[in-house]
Amino acid sequence: MSDHCFLIDTHAHLDGEDFQADLEATLERARAAGLSHIVTVGADLSSSRAALNLARQHDELFCAVGVHPHDALQVDDACIEEIRALAADPKVVAIGEIGLDFYRDRSPHDIQEAVFRRFIRLARELELPVIVHDRDAHDRVMTILREEKAHEVGGVLHCFSGDLTLANECIAMGFLISIPGTVTYPSNEKLREVVRGVKIEHLLVETDCPYLSPVPHRGKRNEPAHVRLTAAKVAELKGLTLEDVGRITSLNARRLFGIAPEMEETTIAYPIRDSLYLNITNRCSNHCTFCPKFSDFLVKGHQLRLDHEPSTAEVLHAIGDPTGYAEIVFCGFGESLIRLDVVKEVATALKLQGVKIRVNTDGQANLVHGRNILPELSGLVDTVSVSLNAADPTTYEQLCNTPFGEEGFRAVCDFLRAARTHIPHVVATAVTVPGLDIARVKALAESLGVEFREREYAEVG
Repeated sequence: MSDHCFLIDTHAHLDGEDFQADLEATLERARAAGLSHIVTVGADLSSSRAALNLARQHDELFCAVGVHPHDALQVDDACIEEIRALAADPKVVAIGEIGLDFYRDRSPHDIQEAVFRRFIRLARELELPVIVHDRDAHDRVMTILREEKAHEVGGVLHCFSGDLTLANECIAMGFLISIPGTVTYPSNEKLREVVRGVKIEHLLVETDCPYLSPVPHRGKRNEPAHVRLTAAKVAELKGLTLEDVGRITSLNARRLFGIAPEMEETTIAYPIRDSLYLNITNRCSNHCTFCPKFSDFLVKGHQLRLDHEPSTAEVLHAIGDPTGYAEIVFCGFGESLIRLDVVKEVATALKLQGVKIRVNTDGQANLVHGRNILPELSGLVDTVSVSLNAADPTTYEQLCNTPFGEEGFRAVCDFLRAARTHIPHVVATAVTVPGLDIARVKALAESLGVEFREREYAEVG
């Protein structure tokens, strides 16, 4: 794993007998596997105290404090007050694990539910997220989370065991879904379906160690280093790299638990799969209604909000050695061709190293610069991907809020038509905004003589 890829095991139990003899060696193996942090989770008062003690001793450890539903009968006012006191420590990042377990039935259901509600109220009072245990109690867990307004603090359904429908309900409530090593078990196709069907921006990875070891360690003691195997399976299912999954799920964890926020740094050059993307401006010609930057500047775990527009030298320094990538793509949270000179200078340097170049654009650069800029890209750009987004000027203006009026849509069409003369591979794209007639947009692209590709819609807000 690269130095820039970190994993976080968001649910471990390191306080028990299983790790007493070799905790330091366990933590060293975790570091070697690429873990930056581990959340060790309390299951009762004793283990909550122990988890906090461990977290105080190790910089990479944080903890959660709470009482597992198996021990709900032990929870009284004194217990709640002690959990409240423990949670005052800055190393405590959540209340948990708490929830319902109707599989083992070690505590009466009504007692479990009452205790679950008390802990959610405590979490809301302390403004901490919750780590939820849910086994054979999906409906009641969701009902109680809603009734107790758990969305106000958020949290995670740990060791998720529901189906895709339940996962989407949790996500709609603002909760994350945590994937354990059971995703590697041959029989667990239901969990793999969840991973395939949920955006990775809503996922965490965990071990729940010492339990639930992933393949090939099934049946043996689990430990934090093995979260890498779970992340690798998630990467396989999502068509991403291990580095992508580590980066994105770790950012999800840091944001949920408030862990190491300083690690969220602005990115100029950012890898996704086998491509390297360049973020050189946050300025755009348009103000598209579907643009996710109006909600968050994150893309696949990369922070793209710039504090300044980087120079050509800064961009080339951020790229480093480009030869290991399938392509370099000018595509940040802004319109790259606004900075045409930088695009040309960087592309010229990269082409000398035999690198393939793609530019993603809104297709309005000729209007912005007052001339046909396509001949200037000839020989530098291998692929241009143009956001067509509509089949007529009215729809385009409604979706893209272009400052150029109807001329803006015509300019995009003209840009696509003319690009074929100067650039080998030309693609028109459209975001699948609800209500948009994608078939009409595709037909327009084909009439312009270019390839068409749909882009997934992500609701803003």
